[in-house]
Amino acid sequence: MRGAWQLPAATDTMQLGALLAHACPWSAREPRLLFLSGELGAGKTTLAAGLLEALGVAEAVRSPSYTLIETYPLSVGLAVHVDLYRLQGPEELEPLALRDYFAAHTLLLVEWPERAAAILPRPDLAVHLQASTAEPGRICRIEAHSAAGEAWLALVEQQSASQTLIELGTVSH
Repeated sequence: MRGAWQLPAATDTMQLGALLAHACPWSAREPRLLFLSGELGAGKTTLAAGLLEALGVAEAVRSPSYTLIETYPLSVGLAVHVDLYRLQGPEELEPLALRDYFAAHTLLLVEWPERAAAILPRPDLAVHLQASTAEPGRICRIEAHSAAGEAWLALVEQQSASQTLIELGTVSH
C-alpha cells in the first residue's frame, strides 16, 4: 500500500508527522521502524519533529546529524531518532549499537536509511519527501513494507481525510 500527500508548508509536514504518531501501532513484541528519505532540506527532520511532539516530546527536536542518535523516553515506550547522513558505509553502523534499540515498545525513525540499507531491517513504513515542482512545498510518499505498516498507513489515510492535508492518492498492491 502506498499513499501520497501534498504538503504546502512546514506546518503541513508537522501535521502529517502528528498523524503518523497517533496512528503508530506500538508493539509489545517488536519495534516499529520508519525510514525517512529525501534530499537535504526535504523535511525529514520537520516530519520527525511533528511526530515526536505529538508523542509528548516537550524539548525541541533537532536533526541528530552530529550525535547520530537521539532517544526520547515516552509514556508508550521509547522513540529513537537516527540520522545516518554522515555514515560513509553500512559498516559504520555497527559501532552505534543501533541493534540495541530493536526492542518492544520502541519506535525508530531513521533519516538517510540508504546509507546502511544493506544491513538495516525492512521498515514498517518508508517515507520519501521531495520538493514539489508544480506546487509550493513538498510531496510526501509513504509506502508500507509490513502488515503493521499497512495498518499504520491505512489509519493515517483515514485520519488525514478529516484534516486539511491534501492527499494525492492511495495505491494498494
